[in-house]
Amino acid sequence: MRNVGKWMLWIGAALIVAALVVGFWKREEVTRLLAVNSLFDADRIVSNFSNMQSAFLHQIIPKGDRPVSPLPVGSPLDMPASYPGWVTDRTVTSALVLRNGAIVHEAYYQGTEADDLRISWSVAKSYLSALFGILVDEGAITSLDAPVTDYAPTLTGGAYDGATIRNVLQMSSGVTFDEDYLDKNSDINRMGRVLALGGKMDDFAAGLTETYISPGEEWKYTSIDTHVLGMVIRGATGRSVPDLMGEKLIEPLGLEHSPLYLTDGVGVAFVLGGLNITTRDYARFGQMILQDGAWQGERIVPADWIATSTRPSAPTAPGEIGYGYQWWIPLGSAPGQFMGRGIYGQYIYIDQQAGVVIVTTGADRKFREPGVSEANIEMFREIVAAAKG
Repeated sequence: MRNVGKWMLWIGAALIVAALVVGFWKREEVTRLLAVNSLFDADRIVSNFSNMQSAFLHQIIPKGDRPVSPLPVGSPLDMPASYPGWVTDRTVTSALVLRNGAIVHEAYYQGTEADDLRISWSVAKSYLSALFGILVDEGAITSLDAPVTDYAPTLTGGAYDGATIRNVLQMSSGVTFDEDYLDKNSDINRMGRVLALGGKMDDFAAGLTETYISPGEEWKYTSIDTHVLGMVIRGATGRSVPDLMGEKLIEPLGLEHSPLYLTDGVGVAFVLGGLNITTRDYARFGQMILQDGAWQGERIVPADWIATSTRPSAPTAPGEIGYGYQWWIPLGSAPGQFMGRGIYGQYIYIDQQAGVVIVTTGADRKFREPGVSEANIEMFREIVAAAKG
């Protein structure tokens, strides 16, 4: 019995040592997984959203050597009376309003600062749309009606086999994908764990096998569609998205700070939501889009692409918010009114006719509650009305 006890102690000690060795070997993956699990906690979410690089694999996108493009300051805007309450209710962390290219309102909340690189979440999709339009104009991608498998052959035989580039641009791929951010077992959260543990996003996309409808028949917000667009870009050019975006979009904008992209374990950018940029630099992008792709006397994005991508062309249901090529078009919008939108309160709202760009970042843990999205759009419209004065 005494020998058995000794063996049990030895086995227990060996298991503890093995656990410590594995824990040390995998410490980075464990740290990232713990970060994912606490990313949206009430006491951490604001800080986390300004410090994503401290917990996730990432790549800096050099802003280049161009001088910082000016953002002149205009006469202060009298914000709507309901604005302060909205800021509190929605846990807004920053807000910036441009009118005719000049800053008329800029504020930071919840301890955030102007130099914070704030996570874009799905506003990143609209950046990718702009890059996509540049590449189409250059001829790297010849037809939006080509199958995605022409450029991303690893998707052959999976759920995306048969979907066209236009289908995924409009999020009408028909691929079965659970986007419930509040369900830890949903596809979107499983994908987040792949990212945190250093897995391969391409493998995750290729591993999807189910569809619920034929491509092009129905719109359904499916974030993995945007990753497939990134696969198409890489297949068409042989280059990474951060390299292309740096050269063709970031450097020409003359930003104040170099952005960063979250990446998977092999350095592939998390294009569906991994951009981290300052509020002012989000505004520069928004103003360039408002100006039909022109910036500081230079053509960056083709004007016809902006017009097409921001028009509600996706097969959304009657009475449902409109969608273009990775841009949202709220119900009741006039031509030239559209937005990029990300979870937890990230927005770039653009009204071309009024000459207004609104950027907000947030940490709104109630963003999925009924009426919240509609209330945000109403606030943006009130701000535009105040700016038109």
